[in-house]
Amino acid sequence: MSEIEFRSVSKSFRTKKVLENLSFTIRPGECFTILGPSGCGKTIVVRLIAGFETPDRGTIRIGTTTVADGSKGYALPPENRNIGVVFQDYAVWPHMTVLENVLYPLRMQKVPKEEALQRAKMAIQQVNMEGLEDRLPYQLSGGQQQRVALARALVSKPAILLLDEPLSNLDANLREEMRFEIKELQKSTNSTLLYVTHDQEVALAISDRIAVMNEKGEFQQVGTPEEVYDQPANPFVFRFLGIANFIPVHARDGKTFLASSAKEFLPLPDTVQKAEGTSSGKFLAACRPMEVELSHTSGPLEGKVVRKALLGPIIDYRIDLGGTVVRAQLQTEEGSMKGLIFEEGDSCRVGFSRLLWFPGNGEGEVTHG
Repeated sequence: MSEIEFRSVSKSFRTKKVLENLSFTIRPGECFTILGPSGCGKTIVVRLIAGFETPDRGTIRIGTTTVADGSKGYALPPENRNIGVVFQDYAVWPHMTVLENVLYPLRMQKVPKEEALQRAKMAIQQVNMEGLEDRLPYQLSGGQQQRVALARALVSKPAILLLDEPLSNLDANLREEMRFEIKELQKSTNSTLLYVTHDQEVALAISDRIAVMNEKGEFQQVGTPEEVYDQPANPFVFRFLGIANFIPVHARDGKTFLASSAKEFLPLPDTVQKAEGTSSGKFLAACRPMEVELSHTSGPLEGKVVRKALLGPIIDYRIDLGGTVVRAQLQTEEGSMKGLIFEEGDSCRVGFSRLLWFPGNGEGEVTHG
């Protein structure tokens, strides 16, 4: 197991800044996920750790070894970093069998033939590919090719495993299957794992800690899956971790009013007033669709159903609260049992099982937090 440390790392390509003074630490043996939108710099972090890129400024340390120092223009070659890498496109050799693909890194390292064969077979066994050693990649499914790429990364017994969007080319069922297998592999090999993705479901399922990165390459929050999901640091994190409702409101003396219509909304909680040091101003009230409670007769707010969609086990509604439309979801079975099936055009009463409050300008732009 090895620790990874970024200390004030910056990286640019010509005039485009990708990373600026990025600092973080990945603990030995943990599964650390960087979650962010496409183009935010996640892959550059992987390439910097692997040694395929060199930082302009700052240092990168693996264990006790400084592997890159931007101020000195120094970078330890990739082959000397004891790292396994799996990319989005698998990059398995099409003319090599499963066994030959897995053996390839050991041949490059000039590992003795018998030892290499034994280690390759062990890696193939780790990814549940026994019996397929003689197949070529075109004879394998996407999930099987992904397993070959994983076995090839594992065969060198790396202290660190870097996975860059490895499941994005798989269908939904295979993604779900493979994400659990990857977590089990990480536990069994005791490797330090960096997983890079834009898929919040994968991040929440496999991570010990998640770093949520914005479009500027900045970490917005680092924490356990529970922390970043239940206690988001700001609206960006909340939005990126799932379907989000944001309700812009204006607060006056603890009362709030919808920015869209000046219709009275719910009171600003005392805890929020105390934390912000004010009972007035502009805020965003945020919730998940499952946290919107619908009723025919009870609920603090009046709404109107503007859209209904049956999504199998879930009913998805769009509810107009007075110029602001929120998304509400409930289990289809629960809706049927409790008589909460609404049609488009129906009036309803609306409440919330939970609301988060973020300072904002009332139009959706966050001013701080």
